[in-house]
Amino acid sequence: MKSRSRSVTILIQKDGRTKAQSYRVRLRTLRLAAWLLGLIGVMLLLLVVFYGPVVRSAARVPGMERELARLQVENARVRDLSAALDSAESRYAQVRQMMGGEIVRDRLTITSSLPVAPPIRARLASAAAAPAEGLGPPQLWPLDETGYITRGQVKAGGRDEAHPGIDIAVSVGSLVRASGGAIVLQAGEDPEYGHFVLLDHSDEYQTMYGHLSRTLVTSGATVSPGQVIGLSGNSGRSTAPHLHFEIRQRGLSLDPQTMVKEGR
Repeated sequence: MKSRSRSVTILIQKDGRTKAQSYRVRLRTLRLAAWLLGLIGVMLLLLVVFYGPVVRSAARVPGMERELARLQVENARVRDLSAALDSAESRYAQVRQMMGGEIVRDRLTITSSLPVAPPIRARLASAAAAPAEGLGPPQLWPLDETGYITRGQVKAGGRDEAHPGIDIAVSVGSLVRASGGAIVLQAGEDPEYGHFVLLDHSDEYQTMYGHLSRTLVTSGATVSPGQVIGLSGNSGRSTAPHLHFEIRQRGLSLDPQTMVKEGR
């Protein structure tokens, strides 16, 4: 290859031939071609750098769509299992209500080491003698239906967890009545008690009704003895449908069975 001031001669010698072919290329053209090749290389490099992630992301789309479809199928199965579990728990509550709290044992009594009070029949609130209106101490049993006490009052000590009140097993939707004339101190929802109503009675008494499915009174309202204040349920920290019933005086928890007894 010979070079001149303004052009470059390219000689091509084929095998077996004595005559060579020559091509003359201007130096300016050769430089322009080199610049074009360099520009094309830079553009290809930029294309790989900026468009490469887009290509890789697009390649992952089919896999992500398959994963999304799989998760949707699993979510549908979870919803079906949840509905089946709710149905089973509802049937369990019905069987327990029909057969009695001690014949079909509460799961809490099987797994817990806390002492459990023996079952007694709940006295009907409608059969209790109480003043028709005005504030008064708790005297009425809070349920119309026959219930079973599955857990009594437990004081904290050692490994025992405090349980300030009694649990009465009844089916969801049972009427819950005020144990006495009172003012609604609170009515709302709590992680422990679920939907609850807290009543303020005379002589510094208070009553708590927990794990309700619905509250039917509002804070500040005045309720009469035996007035319906909610419906029993299974909300909050609960393993089966029941009513949690507490009686307090001056901030201290009392055993409701010492104040409200069967047949009283």
